[in-house]
Order: sequence, then structure tokens, then C-alpha cells
Amino acid sequence: MQDFPSLFSAAADHYRALDAAVSTILRRSGDGAILFPRSYDAAGDAYAMRQWDDWTNGHWAGALWLLHEATGDAFFRERAEWWTALLAPCAKIDYHHDVGFIAFCSMGQARRILGTDRYDGLLLETAASLAKRFHPGLGLLRSWGAIDQKDRFLVIPDNLMNLELLEWAAKAKGGDPRFDAIARSHADVTLRHHFRPDGSAYHVLDYDQETGRVKAIERGQGADCATAWSRGQAWTVYGYTMMHRETGDVRYLDFARKAALFAIRHPDMPQDGVPHWDFGAPGEERDSSAGAILASALLELSTFAPAPEAAEFRAFAEKALDSLSSPAYFSQGGEAGHFLLKHGTGGKPMGVEIDVPLVYGDYYYLEALLRLQRLSASA
Repeated sequence: MQDFPSLFSAAADHYRALDAAVSTILRRSGDGAILFPRSYDAAGDAYAMRQWDDWTNGHWAGALWLLHEATGDAFFRERAEWWTALLAPCAKIDYHHDVGFIAFCSMGQARRILGTDRYDGLLLETAASLAKRFHPGLGLLRSWGAIDQKDRFLVIPDNLMNLELLEWAAKAKGGDPRFDAIARSHADVTLRHHFRPDGSAYHVLDYDQETGRVKAIERGQGADCATAWSRGQAWTVYGYTMMHRETGDVRYLDFARKAALFAIRHPDMPQDGVPHWDFGAPGEERDSSAGAILASALLELSTFAPAPEAAEFRAFAEKALDSLSSPAYFSQGGEAGHFLLKHGTGGKPMGVEIDVPLVYGDYYYLEALLRLQRLSASA
């Protein structure tokens, strides 16, 4: 893990080739549609491309920004700017909750890395669009479904990741303090209802909009309602760590620690630190994206947690990143269509994206490497 230059160089080689491949696909389509790369099917030698409003598109642009940060190569800045510009219409999306992923992983990284405010207007507009999904009576942001849907109100732990956009927008010039109130309310209500006593996460909760009670628990992308879907657990650790960073609320830190300990001390966590797609599915497919998200979250958590937990969190993250950087997970040549990480699992219950590369896995892997590099440099 100390050889950061060679890791970033290898990642850069992959993404130069990947950008060229998907750009060729766009040119060949001839219909003017802009599609973003999400995954790759090795058996069919085909890229899974998604329309402009897909939740993963910010991860593609964001990965290019992170590679610019890691390498200083102007090529990645140029390509990141080009792809990020295509995401501008997403600022108006109010029909799903993933605008935080789309905007903050792309435009948010750009403003941080470049020190620019050129994207601030779009980020503030995006935050306002996300805030439309807030239900004051429930104190929650709706994850799935139309804003005015009456029969269901679905919430998933993934939605915690969108709160960073709201927290930024509450503090930004021209922002609205109510965004902070919305983010805290959502985090608080989720904390009360969405987790088992051991710190593990349900995936989907359906709230009654009249009483505020949880009327149904659904497995969603998990193996069962009684098990913890590994990527949802990783979102939880990441989301509450971030909310502690943004608000200073120790309750969020305490729960992030609890959720993290559930994951890393789970008896079925593989020795290499890369979880199976669900903690209730030992021996089944791994999810390298969950491993990357968890590693990135643990590295930040290690900067807030008390000793000796801090050392345990960092050591686990380093172990997972060592594994993800090995040929067991890090793709060689074009075997994964030049995505970085193999063995991701997107939605096994739905029979989609099983044992494939996933663009968001690459994004959080790069983010985790950069976080570890900064921590190593400051030690």
C-alpha cells in the first residue's frame, strides 16, 4: 500500500483506455445520445451504458477527477470537465434521490480539487431539488417513488450518502440553512428505525405517511429481511461518519463505530476484508464495491474514533485495499473492459450485475487510496 504512484499509474492506464472505448461507442451510436459507462459484461464483450440521469454517472466523472488529483495529468481534468458538463441537467431531478451521488461525486469533487466555485450554482439547485423529496411529517427524504406517491414511502440507507450535498449547501454562499435541518432530521429518523440492535442495516423500510410508523420491511437488494446487505452496511458507515464530520454530532460517530464493528468483526467476513454481497450469504459472490466503500469510510472514521478502535478501523481498511489492489480483484489488461475492480455485485436478487466491475466500486477505491495516501503522509 505504500506504492501509491504505481497503483495510480495502473489505474490511469485503465481509465485512459476505458474513456477511449466508451467515447468510440458514443461516436458510433450516431443519435446524439450521451450514455455513461456503468459496468462491463466480459462474456458478451459489451459495456453497460446508462442515460444521463442514472445514479452512477457522477461516479464515472468523479473517478476521472480523482485520477486528475492522484496523477496531476491534465488529460483527466479535460475528460472530467467534459463528462461533468453533461450532468448539468441533473440539477433539476426531483423524481429520485440519487442526485447527491450524481452531483457531489462529480461537481463536488471538481470544486474541492480545483478550488473553484464554478459548479456552486448547479450544486445549490441540485440540493433544492433533493429537498423537494423531504416529508416534514415523517422527517425523512423519500428514496424511491414519486414525490406525491400515497401508498408507499420507501427509505434505504443509500440515501444517507446524499446528505453530504445538503450539508454543503447549507453552509455555502447563497445556500439555505434548512438543508442542514433536513439532513439532520433524515439522519435522526433513520437512526431510530433503520437498524437492528447489533448495528446492522435493513435495506428497505416502508413508512406509513399518516402515522409515521414503519409498516413494512423489504429485503431490497439484500438476501433476506433478516440479513445485512453488505453495500448497505458500507453506505451506513460512510454516511454517519460523514454526518459526524459535517455536524460534530457525537451520536452519528457512535453509530458509525457500531455499524463498522458489526461489519469488520462479523464471523463471515472473509479474511481478505472484501465482503460477500450479503452478510447472510457466506460463500456466495463477493462485492468489491462494498469493500471499497467500507474501506474509504473506515479510513475517515479512524480519524474520529477513539483508540484502539481507530487503529482497528485503519488496519482493516488497509487490508481490504491490499486485497483490492491485488490481481485477485484489480483487473489485468482488458479483462474487465478496463474498469479497475472485478467481482462487484450490483443486484443479485434481481439477477443483474453479478460478478462484474462497477463504476462506483472504482470511484470509492480511488477515494480510499487517496485518503490512505494523505493519512500516510501526515503520520
